[in-house]
Amino acid sequence: MSVRTQALDPLAQATTEATIALTRQLIACRSVTPDDAGCLPIITERLRAVGFDCAYFDRGAVRNLWARRGDARPLLCLAGHTDVVPSGPAERWRSNPFQASERDGFLYGRGAADMKGSLAAFVTAVEAFVAEQPAPRGSLALLLTSDEEGDAVDGTVAVVEALRHRGETIDYCIVGEPSSVHRLGDTAKNGRRGSLSARLTVHGLQGHIAYPQLAQNPIHLVAPAISELATTVWDHGNAFFPPTSWQISNIHAGTGAGNVIPGTLTLDCNFRFSTASTPEQLQHRFRAILDRHRLTYDLAWTLGAKPFLTGNGALVEAARAAIQAETGLSVELSTAGGTSDGRFIAEICPEIIEIGPVNATIHQVDECVALADLPKLAAIYRQIMKRLLADDV
Repeated sequence: MSVRTQALDPLAQATTEATIALTRQLIACRSVTPDDAGCLPIITERLRAVGFDCAYFDRGAVRNLWARRGDARPLLCLAGHTDVVPSGPAERWRSNPFQASERDGFLYGRGAADMKGSLAAFVTAVEAFVAEQPAPRGSLALLLTSDEEGDAVDGTVAVVEALRHRGETIDYCIVGEPSSVHRLGDTAKNGRRGSLSARLTVHGLQGHIAYPQLAQNPIHLVAPAISELATTVWDHGNAFFPPTSWQISNIHAGTGAGNVIPGTLTLDCNFRFSTASTPEQLQHRFRAILDRHRLTYDLAWTLGAKPFLTGNGALVEAARAAIQAETGLSVELSTAGGTSDGRFIAEICPEIIEIGPVNATIHQVDECVALADLPKLAAIYRQIMKRLLADDV
């Protein structure tokens, strides 16, 4: 039976139709990072119609929307991004990646799962909630950017900086990233690991390969240190995070000639770390290993993200109950995966959770989302709003 013809109450039926229609409309916007391509004006018009004050915090080529309804606490924010990754070769898609297509119960198009379906569900959930609760006991906000899939330096971080400058904070935040693994609602992210990168340059002495006594090979010099770094236990993680990991991503040495010992070696590496370690602790231990091996080196660090974690509290409990009510599933909390814009929002918000569609096809050719999941996702968001903000709950 089509999701369009299921027996639903009038409000649920209207939300179903609206969520699918808005998802289709947003997919049609070619919003490849950092181009918003008209997504935010579409959303802004819908939000203003239900009483939101909307302001843009644009920076560079990036569009950022901060929309808020009400000024009472607590403040529940819905956060996400309008930008998508490139489609790749269009001829490999079964249908136009920027023209939503329905097949076999799925809606296909770039951004269907990551994350235009979530954005549509945000908007229709808000519309339905406001229709039921025109004067809730708290406030709602949306923080949306066109710079998440790229460098993420002019997007959510810019809005957070502006809010912090004004002294504004957020009590709860739902990020619409595609968190589900096999079925909608089976997994939600209650935190993310931090990312700490380094570029290590080890100095030796260039020379002729036939006269090694007159040279110092940086490849040979650094090899024992690499072995120790790769086998070091940096921490044991905790109840929510796996142990911190260290990985080499790139390594280069040599002039291209087969008879020259290189003078330098450059190595790029990365820590994905939990709340069990701080960046300063990891940096100190890393340097200590290099120094123990008597290396001459230069080291440049880049802190890409700090870890964040939301334990059991009002937001997690509301999310558990909402997912159970709408899907019948007991959600699994996870901190796996890469980074998200939650890392920026954590600076002004103590409770963050990521809830979104199944992520099996994100960034792939023929990205899709189950049609039946779109109204369910809107219902989950609306249930969380009711549990945190409605007067009669």
